[in-house]
Amino acid sequence: MSDILDRILQVKHREITAARRSASEADLQQRLADLSRDPFHQPRGFVSAIQAKHRAGLPAVISEVKRASPSKGVIRDPYDPVEIAKDYEQGGAACLSVLTDIEFFQGDPEHLKAARAACSLPVLRKDFMLDPYQVLQARSWGADCILLIVAALSNAQLQELESAAFAVGMDALIEVHDQVELERALAHCKSALIGVNNRNLRTFETRLETSLELAREIPPGRLLVSESGIHTAADLARLAESGIQTFLVGEAFMRASSPGAALKTLFFPA
Repeated sequence: MSDILDRILQVKHREITAARRSASEADLQQRLADLSRDPFHQPRGFVSAIQAKHRAGLPAVISEVKRASPSKGVIRDPYDPVEIAKDYEQGGAACLSVLTDIEFFQGDPEHLKAARAACSLPVLRKDFMLDPYQVLQARSWGADCILLIVAALSNAQLQELESAAFAVGMDALIEVHDQVELERALAHCKSALIGVNNRNLRTFETRLETSLELAREIPPGRLLVSESGIHTAADLARLAESGIQTFLVGEAFMRASSPGAALKTLFFPA
């Protein structure tokens, strides 16, 4: 597990090459043109859903639909993205994050399609994005937002992928892990959402201090999303004391019998 990110990226390059053989970029563009006439397929506004929660004085929770991870193995079995999505919506989630990586997280594009169809929430394609082709894929599947991991991308790639997302009506969540990556994100990306992953993708060590330290560096106009390692009310209280209002939570909910009830208990207690 010392450097799983590099292994994942190698696999992604192979996946992109294989996908292009079955559907070209022109094919995906045509698919998007066809889908543009379907009201259900229109982008749902990922950032705006988060901002709506904040205007209501509530925390905005991006709830993750995830079956497994490289570090923990299978987290939820049986795994039903449709029921999980419905449960999250009832529990008060602002948005969904759905894993589409197959090899490392046992995700699938079909999970994203099914989860989005089951609710009215905007959906993030949670994957390792390297190529504008994947952006077209994401929108054709119905994604409303993509994840861009600064550690995996050059400055030019960040700009290219973010622009590609904006061009098809999607938002982008820019994920960082440290001060250097945050500076790159702020300098080269326009997205409002800056995700601070408390889990180091190279070692999988998790520490909430990552969010607490970087929260001080987020300028007005940007929204910090604290990701990973949030399990208890004490964790939430520590983050909230630093002014953090947006959270991405997966494992803590996925291990509960009712993910939506777990969400409500942690973020919206009676």
